Amino acid sequence: MQPLLEVDDLSVSFRTRSGVVHALEHVSFRVQPREMIGIVGESGSGKSVTAFALMGLLDAAARVTSGRAMFAGQDLLTLKTAELDELRGRDLSIVFQNPRTALNPIRAVGTQIADVIARHDPGPATQIRERTLAALREVRIPDPERRARAFPYELSGGMCQRVGIAMALACRPKLLIADEPTTGLDVTTQAVVMDLFRDAVKAEGASAILITHDLALASEYCDRIVVMHAGHVVETAPVSSLFSAPRHPYTAKLLASVPSAVESIDQLQPIEGSLPDLRRLHLPACRFAERCERRSAVCDPAPLTLTPCGPGHSVACRLPL
Repeated sequence: MQPLLEVDDLSVSFRTRSGVVHALEHVSFRVQPREMIGIVGESGSGKSVTAFALMGLLDAAARVTSGRAMFAGQDLLTLKTAELDELRGRDLSIVFQNPRTALNPIRAVGTQIADVIARHDPGPATQIRERTLAALREVRIPDPERRARAFPYELSGGMCQRVGIAMALACRPKLLIADEPTTGLDVTTQAVVMDLFRDAVKAEGASAILITHDLALASEYCDRIVVMHAGHVVETAPVSSLFSAPRHPYTAKLLASVPSAVESIDQLQPIEGSLPDLRRLHLPACRFAERCERRSAVCDPAPLTLTPCGPGHSVACRLPL
């Protein structure tokens, strides 16, 4: 089956006053039609940078130094702004981490959804209004006629996130990216938002990328998981394989630090150390090496690439578990 999205060898750096930050290095993964993948890892692993690179939303200080991202026959990394504008919102959409800051504070939420529809699928005003209300109903917002007239500050965080999902789905995109969509929401609202997200994606027959630091959340909603550490993809596997038999030491430590994955609090194992300084000139081939108990001389030579180790399972480690 032809992947909907193929990311190969994506590298991104940022120029800062204190040096060049090598935020992503040789990132590769695939998204199949109707598949939801999870990209997981600690804060600073490069998850959001990956999403912003695909959407063409990187900071002005960022530079894509290598790679390609083939989506529906086009390389997203080489498209001009006008070409990306045609894709974003129509074929490729994103739900941002903070729903309040993602929405325009001085425009009614219904107007913002209508703007997306009018931009990509223009029609009579009455038709656009009906589609806007339908989008709000799809994410189960009660009394959509009244809510459409509301401003973001008049809605709760969970309700704003529902609006963000409605906006992202309004033009029936082929691929939807959700960047930490449950941040700042209480546990009950998190479950409601994620159920809505999953159901809406499935109803549209779309594919999705869920970016999260929550492995338990990814295991519940995703088909496959991509594990990132310090700008590298260290492991990718179907959910069942990853949780039953993680091969990378970092993945195993992540799983051991998840409360839902252990029987008692005494079994929780924090990951020692911290992410390496990505401004360093001579980073090890494996950026987890300085935190890894299994490190030996065989780990040091570059390059270090993802190697198949089972059905649909690959790991970037010379001493896998």
